[in-house]
Amino acid sequence: MKISLNINNQKYDCQIEPDETLLNLLRKLGFKSVKKGCDTATCGVCTVLLNENPILSCSYLAVRADGKNITTVEGLGKKADAIIDAIVNEGADQCGFCGPALILTVYALQKELKNPTMEDVNRYLAGNLCRCSGYEGQLRGIKKFLGVK
Repeated sequence: MKISLNINNQKYDCQIEPDETLLNLLRKLGFKSVKKGCDTATCGVCTVLLNENPILSCSYLAVRADGKNITTVEGLGKKADAIIDAIVNEGADQCGFCGPALILTVYALQKELKNPTMEDVNRYLAGNLCRCSGYEGQLRGIKKFLGVK
């Protein structure tokens, strides 16, 4: 089956299997920032933006993305750097496995909510699990980045 995707503002025509997930297709196309974690849509490391909304690519069939816009962390460019800097400046260095998904989610949160509260941030990030941090440094950095009081 053939589909067309716009990934990070570049068009891709892809031959896929009917049961292929968007995660597997993106990795096959070389987007290694999209990680494979739980395969049960619970950890969030496979998060990408589909038409600017965060989705879990491990449970999203590639065929459903036909004709849609997909953004991986590579597509954010300097927008990602500001989020990364805010988190790192709070001492939340990470292994990098969950980082791309977290950055995409923070970016989407910033676009969707103009004056988020800490409750909004916690709710929005609830699906992004990190196995190597205690979240406090990440949350401090995200809070500063978003200007949360």
